[in-house]
Amino acid sequence: MAVRDIVVYPDDVLTTPTEEVGPEEDVSDLIQDLLDTMEAADGVGLAAPQIGVSKRVAVLRHEGETYILVNPRIHSYTKDSVKDTEGCLSFPGVSLEVPRHSKVNVKTEDENRDEKTIKAEGFFARALQHEIDHLDGTLFIDGLGEVRTRIFLRKYRKALRKVR
Repeated sequence: MAVRDIVVYPDDVLTTPTEEVGPEEDVSDLIQDLLDTMEAADGVGLAAPQIGVSKRVAVLRHEGETYILVNPRIHSYTKDSVKDTEGCLSFPGVSLEVPRHSKVNVKTEDENRDEKTIKAEGFFARALQHEIDHLDGTLFIDGLGEVRTRIFLRKYRKALRKVR
């Protein structure tokens, strides 16, 4: 369909929880726009708020497979967590070390609105958690604390000037 502009921080749509997709609601155009935009940006995943749409829809590519997530929820997760570096298309030019659960089970619907359970670990689990956080209005900087957030945002603003 179309490559859309990616919304960057601090736009309010990024921190607002999304609306569930209704049972009869057609989101096929939104899904295609997300896929086109993610591919054009060379991203791993993309959530609807990142293109300015407050709907509970995200897409993800992992090991050559495409995952469509409609109304996804983390159903279960391991208590142990692993820190690793993450980037985000809505924070161009910067990355951050973020702790995530090492394994998750996600209940979602696919593009045909069929219910699915996705079991993931490692990088795939990290990417799913990142995109679902976007749908909940949570950003990867939210757990940093006041001082680390200020330092990170200073770096981000500097990087954003270079990108633009």
